[in-house]
Amino acid sequence: MAPSKTLHLPNELYQYLLSVSLREPELLFKLREETARHPRANMQVAPEQGQFLGFLVKLIGAKKTLELGVFTGYSSLSVALALPPEGKIIACDVSEEFTSIARRYWQEAGVAEKIDLRLAPAIETLDKLLAEGAAATFDFAFIDADKENYYAYYERVLKLIRPGGLIAVDNVLWSGRAAQADVQDSATNAIRDFNRKLHQDDRIDLSLISIADGLTLAIKR
Repeated sequence: MAPSKTLHLPNELYQYLLSVSLREPELLFKLREETARHPRANMQVAPEQGQFLGFLVKLIGAKKTLELGVFTGYSSLSVALALPPEGKIIACDVSEEFTSIARRYWQEAGVAEKIDLRLAPAIETLDKLLAEGAAATFDFAFIDADKENYYAYYERVLKLIRPGGLIAVDNVLWSGRAAQADVQDSATNAIRDFNRKLHQDDRIDLSLISIADGLTLAIKR
């Protein structure tokens, strides 16, 4: 099994990091193992990142959360297990195929009732939530969907998050390509543009950390 991992760490050091910090429930390991055989396995979050998301949710006492980009469900399961019994996730994805794997594991873990899966373009789901009056009612959001729409997602999520709430955004280092000036594809340029805009955004407090593929943390002021 070759899981996603924190960028540029030598394997020996990475394995040590996992050995002294990762507390991965057996069901999450099984999901990670199954996903590692998937043709799109590189879309799965690293195990240390999934644990960190759950840690953040507990740290801020989150009860109402958003996830944009579910894939096979490792991050949503990590968050759901960290939420209190009354906690909820609205999870956005467009793939019935990928999320069918996620739903199996949510059910087996006993957290399916916490997760409201919306199979539709995420912008449509976010706009609907805003139209329904859900602005400033969410505690936490994780953005890990198509990169070209990152900033559009962020602007909507920022409205949905309460003051003091936390937004986590994945893949902001983009396997190092964000720093490589000769790489000019649309996804990479979208990541660069997103990073620049957040750096200048005075509506948030900001930190970009180098866990996994780069994770931006933004607290709404």
